[in-house]
Amino acid sequence: MSLITPEFNEAVVVRSAEAEVIGQAPTTIRLLADSGSTGGALSTQRVTLANGADGAKPHRHGRSAELFYMLDGMAQLLSGDQVVTAERGDLVVVPPDAPHAFAAAPGEDADILIVITPGVERFEYFRHLERIAYGKVPPESLLDVQELYDTYFLSSPVWNDVRS
Repeated sequence: MSLITPEFNEAVVVRSAEAEVIGQAPTTIRLLADSGSTGGALSTQRVTLANGADGAKPHRHGRSAELFYMLDGMAQLLSGDQVVTAERGDLVVVPPDAPHAFAAAPGEDADILIVITPGVERFEYFRHLERIAYGKVPPESLLDVQELYDTYFLSSPVWNDVRS
């Protein structure tokens, strides 16, 4: 077992009104704390999905676990070959290398706090996703940065069946 020793010595305080917001309904991402501000301990964001919206397509992280805490609503989460429906107050933690994805449950909204540990600089990844959404760069450009953001895309027939 490895121990991550974060290297920061002051509290990280992010006021809601000051957090950068990426996207717009039905999918918004509030960037809270990146790895650099937490000394590598974690990176975290809040994702709000409206009316069954997709969050992240199937992917894996080679070096980090990902925690999903349901602040409100209902979401479907892929972990390995299992799809879990999570509701307000539920917690799902996906281990490193496990395929995972998330979306609001059909017809539902979901408000999810996501924590990746150890942290990976992820804010620029979400800005990249926004550039794709607005047609500024092609979707295939994500393939060029998979290693940089420790986010490797894959297919999941289980997820496709549940979300179709």
